[in-house]
Amino acid sequence: MPKICYISNNFQPKSQALIVWCNKIIAEYTKQGLKLTLRQLYYQLVSRDVIPNKQASYNNLGNLVNDARLAGLIDWDAIEDRTRALRTISHWDTPEDILYSCEQSFRLDKWKDQKYRCEVWVEKEALAGVIARAANSLDVPYFSCRGYTSQSEMWAAGMRFVKYFREGQQPYIIHLGDHDPSGIDMSRDIEERINMFMRRHIPSSNVTFKRIALNMDQVRKHEPPPNPAKSTDTRFQAYADEFGDESWELDALEPTILDTLIKDAINEVIEQDKYEVLQEEENEHRSTLKQVADRWNEVVDFIND
Repeated sequence: MPKICYISNNFQPKSQALIVWCNKIIAEYTKQGLKLTLRQLYYQLVSRDVIPNKQASYNNLGNLVNDARLAGLIDWDAIEDRTRALRTISHWDTPEDILYSCEQSFRLDKWKDQKYRCEVWVEKEALAGVIARAANSLDVPYFSCRGYTSQSEMWAAGMRFVKYFREGQQPYIIHLGDHDPSGIDMSRDIEERINMFMRRHIPSSNVTFKRIALNMDQVRKHEPPPNPAKSTDTRFQAYADEFGDESWELDALEPTILDTLIKDAINEVIEQDKYEVLQEEENEHRSTLKQVADRWNEVVDFIND
């Protein structure tokens, strides 16, 4: 993992100590096969009482991480910006390479015969990487709402769910969002708009909706650092009447907790026997693809003959 010095820096002892903490947390995430966003790193430091939970601390951390990376003290690969990425097409050196790639990526739709058709929706793009690991492990699609979901994406989801419903499957959204006035309201908004679009085409249809995080029982159990709820939010008063004037961000939960919550929610509805039949068939097809790749020269000779 690269620690490359571009600009030397004589950090003060307090900053040096904070860099040590950052690297400790980074190592924990790396061990789990995960990368951090700056926001996640901040909340991990706050939850361990290393820095106070305030905007100035977040801003200072961003500056320190930037300087420490330039000084070769923090791994360049450890912290990522999940909202910006270069997009390109794939390339291969040989036909065998693409066949090996096919073997790795070949999947059957293991939910096609299931009673439920699950999707995992998360409020923030920054958490998509964490959500992906849990969702992909059980062949479930995931979606980053980026706040209130656009009308275009909500309509597209409604039409997708209408198709599932017509095929005899029950659409099921597993939702994760912040515990703040807007984050709570987003769950209501998703369920209401999806049902509106679905019922226009099938009056008896509906989506099964489950908000699995962030909920008050999890706030009490895991004690993520609180923030003042935004009093300027038009939904503040209703939120404050029910929950008080504090709010909590989903980013503050450990990735392992989110991973478990998602897998538990999916496993509640999955029909394991049907899933395993298709998993076994998928493995057989992947094995065949690998054999073709391993013996590609023989395949070419056979075709030429």
